[in-house]
Amino acid sequence: MADNPLHLPIRELTDAYARGDLDPVDVTEQTLDRIERIDTEVRAYVTITADLARRQAADAAERYRRGERAPLLGVPVSVKDAFHLADTETGLGSLTQRGRVARSDSGAVARLRAAGSVMPGKTHVPEFCQSATSENLLGPETGNPWDVSRTPGGSSGGAAASVGAGLATIALGSDGGGSIRIPAAFSGLVGYKPTTGLCADERGFRAMTDFVTAGPLAWTVDDARIMVEVLAEVELARASAPNRRIAYCPRPDGRPVDPAVVHALESVASTLSDLGHEVIETDVPIQGWNEIFGPLVLDDELRERAHLLERPELLTSYEHASLRAALRLTSADVAVAREALGDFRRRIDGFLHRFDAILTPTVATVAFPHDQRPKIIDGEKADWLWGAFPFTSPFNVAATPAISIPAGVHDGLPIGAQLVAARGRDADLLNLAESLESALAFDYTPVRERWADATVPEPEPVP
Repeated sequence: MADNPLHLPIRELTDAYARGDLDPVDVTEQTLDRIERIDTEVRAYVTITADLARRQAADAAERYRRGERAPLLGVPVSVKDAFHLADTETGLGSLTQRGRVARSDSGAVARLRAAGSVMPGKTHVPEFCQSATSENLLGPETGNPWDVSRTPGGSSGGAAASVGAGLATIALGSDGGGSIRIPAAFSGLVGYKPTTGLCADERGFRAMTDFVTAGPLAWTVDDARIMVEVLAEVELARASAPNRRIAYCPRPDGRPVDPAVVHALESVASTLSDLGHEVIETDVPIQGWNEIFGPLVLDDELRERAHLLERPELLTSYEHASLRAALRLTSADVAVAREALGDFRRRIDGFLHRFDAILTPTVATVAFPHDQRPKIIDGEKADWLWGAFPFTSPFNVAATPAISIPAGVHDGLPIGAQLVAARGRDADLLNLAESLESALAFDYTPVRERWADATVPEPEPVP
């Protein structure tokens, strides 16, 4: 049995509950205790819902006593603060949203609740989820569990930190441009973006609506599979991964990538080849994705949040800049982007008729210090906006499923590898990723030991 039951794979945890080896009430109390002791340093959570978690845990314990089972019964699941949790504030990382309490669960949360989840709290996001890091005006940025002086990425940065620091078993995140996969890569976790439309969030927060989907951040591919099955209300059957034809692209769009990341991806490509797959180094035709993504995201921001420009002092600089840029959009700009969206998806669909999967870096670097986005990567000037993050959004535009799994460590920080499959091939992608995960055997020991007995330092005495 793991020292921290939150490190157990979900199936092992729920089996231990069913046997009576562990009790959901005890595990929930351990979770809340760890949050109280550790989270002032990590800053994963923005809201703690201890009373709700205790009620859910007591209900789970009673259901186990009656011999009942459910996929997430008694499992601690953190909820990104971009989802509505009934009777809890949906803060969206913004000063403008304080005091806005949700009347009911949004669709994704309702499904997790029905599956027996225990929800200890809601996790930090950048303002309106509009950044690939997690800073906002509510306080210091969430820390990366591997090194709290560095970013965990965003916008599901708090979600990643809650799992990586052992403060939840699994996290509900959302991914509109890489917001699950980027934090997964920076935090050494599995992050899964399902096929767009597979995991709906009815009555939920609206942003990046052409591209966004709910999804998990987890320790293992199988844990991710369990959450996706709950969110999608489908079975994604486990099966051995047959030999596949895999397009390997170490520098998508010709953008710079840190040599350590390239080296890790080369090792992943070699491992896939050793597993019997045909790995072919090639370019992936993702050109033009940003000319689609940018206008359609800004159109959402203009429609949903233009009124906030009346109170610019309450906005982060990046949200203010986004809204100002959105004002310059024309209806023709949006129409051109929407027409190009269909063409782009057909192009990637055609590419994935020739290949079963795509392998790329998830991000171009390891996690960097807070407020120090890299301007130079491998000796080249990085894109002023996208910097380390240009490899995830193309597959939101394409609407394809994509997963980031841990692929190595450089200078004590994890590296992520991204696998992509054709739309609707979620089960195939998860099976491929699970076989690769087993072969890579990523070592989580450093981050788990980092937080094993962590306690919050005592405050300095006042003179």
